[in-house]
Amino acid sequence: MLTSHRNVQIEWGDCDPADIVFYPRYFAWFDASTAHHFKAAGLPKPELVRRFQVVGFPMVDTWAKFHVPSSYGDEVVIETTITGFGRYSFDVEHRLMRGDVLAVEGFEKRVLVRRKEGGGITSCPVPDEVRALFGASGG
Repeated sequence: MLTSHRNVQIEWGDCDPADIVFYPRYFAWFDASTAHHFKAAGLPKPELVRRFQVVGFPMVDTWAKFHVPSSYGDEVVIETTITGFGRYSFDVEHRLMRGDVLAVEGFEKRVLVRRKEGGGITSCPVPDEVRALFGASGG
């Protein structure tokens, strides 16, 4: 399975008064890392729209395990892997590393969506070509 890496410099505004990262920031970074992961596989959002009419991949479940805190000035690396595919969904795992230390693990379940005729969005099957780009077999 494809793993991508994204560097994040922890800024002053990412931290709470105790000088540790305010936990919602991790979820924002994980969301950005998922988009980065698609781009690393050759599918930035404009390409998803053009080739598959996919307008997004919203989360339907997310959670995290916090092992050690990170603080202002820390440089971290987020490792992102799609660990499995369902018919309409996929599972994403993020590992936020501070040097050699696993600081946070993040998990997401997402679905691919297209626009519905008449408005709104609806889930759509994950194309085999998308699965293949991430190192998974057809579905």
